[in-house]
Amino acid sequence: MMREPVRLVVLGTGTAIVTHYYNTCFLLDSVAEYFLVDAGGGKEILDQFQKLNLDFRKLHHAFLSHEHTDHLLGMVWVLRYIAHLMRLEMYEGEFYLYCHDVVYVKLSTICQMLLQPAEYELFGRRIHLVTVEDKEERDILQYHITFFDIHSTKAKQFGFKMAYSQSKTLVFLGDEPLSPTCSKHLKGADWMLSEAFCLYSERDRHHPYRYHHATVKEAAENAQAAGVKNLVLWHTEDETPVDKRQELYTREAEQFYNGRIYVPEDGQSIYLNT
Repeated sequence: MMREPVRLVVLGTGTAIVTHYYNTCFLLDSVAEYFLVDAGGGKEILDQFQKLNLDFRKLHHAFLSHEHTDHLLGMVWVLRYIAHLMRLEMYEGEFYLYCHDVVYVKLSTICQMLLQPAEYELFGRRIHLVTVEDKEERDILQYHITFFDIHSTKAKQFGFKMAYSQSKTLVFLGDEPLSPTCSKHLKGADWMLSEAFCLYSERDRHHPYRYHHATVKEAAENAQAAGVKNLVLWHTEDETPVDKRQELYTREAEQFYNGRIYVPEDGQSIYLNT
């Protein structure tokens, strides 16, 4: 296992329909290479890389959790840009995107329809869409990752549990409420990455359950029950003022959870070895 600092770079923190944030996606930076998780809903993923001084030539692995536009469409731009760099001979090696079977069919179809023939011709040669199954384990970079079905109520969606830095663990739960069948993945985790659509106190205003989402309170209760050490809350509505979201979400989470709470802004980095 690796011992170098692992940096989680928050590329976006918003839900599907937001104007003040980018859609929730992030990458793990282990110094030498990146592992991208989802890509948001559009070309802004390229802007985020540029703003944060991230190098696409260090991106060789990515994961796409599900088919919704605010997660998938940005990946089309990522794949196109990777192909562009390959054609210019500015990208060394190959690129691997991990996803489940439903995403594989939809993403490959979109790319075949929209990308230039010379770009799509790289698929299968240097750009690889790799299907993964529920409970499948893979070593990706220096991480040992177990993918799992989150049992979504809307569209098939996978999350993952990641072991890193010898004994540390991180769990990415996707963007829906925790299913009881997935609780086992959380036990004693060092990091839990959870959607928190809105404050529980504002549930009647934002209607999270209508959209199959949870609130800050419920995410905090899940983390507390599992003995999670660090809780990251994102995939939120953006009507709460930007300068108030962190304070308000943290205050509500503290009522139900005793660990460390992070409510990041777009572009913020979190070091996972701390």
